[in-house]
Amino acid sequence: MSDATTRLSVFKTYKLYVGGKFPRSESGRVYEVTDSKGEWLANAPLSSRKDARDAVVAARKAFGGWSGATAYNRGQVLYRVAEMLEGRRGQFVREVADAEGLSKQKAAAAVDAAVDRWVWYAGWTDKIAQVVGGANPVAGPFFNLSTPEPTGVVTVLAPQDSSFLGLVSVIAPVIATGNTAVVVASESAPLPALSLGEVLATSDLPGGVVNVLSGRTAEIAAPLAAHQDVNGIDLTGADEALAKELEIAAADNLKRVLRPRPTDWTGDPGTHRLTAFLETKTVWHPTGALGAAGSSY
Repeated sequence: MSDATTRLSVFKTYKLYVGGKFPRSESGRVYEVTDSKGEWLANAPLSSRKDARDAVVAARKAFGGWSGATAYNRGQVLYRVAEMLEGRRGQFVREVADAEGLSKQKAAAAVDAAVDRWVWYAGWTDKIAQVVGGANPVAGPFFNLSTPEPTGVVTVLAPQDSSFLGLVSVIAPVIATGNTAVVVASESAPLPALSLGEVLATSDLPGGVVNVLSGRTAEIAAPLAAHQDVNGIDLTGADEALAKELEIAAADNLKRVLRPRPTDWTGDPGTHRLTAFLETKTVWHPTGALGAAGSSY
């Protein structure tokens, strides 16, 4: 073959990530994704309501095993995801640069920050219980212990303006605390989220713990906010009007709701996202009768 021969480019086919598999949209629809200059990048799946329902089923199926794993094990799994992200750094730098119109240097800094953020949350899995749980002082011969437990299936509307660092910042805390997630990617910049699905599939994360959908945010979010088997919703990626509409729908089964607020994704994330989708279980246990000399236990 001559050196002058021009080889054909192999275009990447982006797919949804649901239940550990890569389906096309149930409807077969796609939409064009363009870069910051309006030039075509790829066709992304345009998810339907059926895709959203399938993602919830997958998330619910995975919840028992993931929430039942030890916090230390979840930390190990999340760290493995960070390893895989580091190995595909170059791909994400290109996708973030295209999605957000950044220079290669700035895109690389954003990707590095996202990987570091994932590692940071991996380290919190077996520590958050000490921050928000503990033994409570009560009068009487009782142990009174409060421990955090995951809320369940959480819908996450990824931020529209931060295609990777913001994406990681909203997904990682949800699953670090034992929840499972249905993620609606940024409508205009979904490619880093869809590529993240490929990373998760090759890590140790069980299928269904994270499910990634792309398409029209309002179209996908509406059935998820009203879904009776979704326990919480993060409205970060919704505008003010959509957030209000989804919050009303979420009230039907008393979902936990994290309202959108201006966020500097490069700043200290704190622990508020870790605790947003945790429930507190308090257990009373008798210690025995108290005699004149004190407790008998």
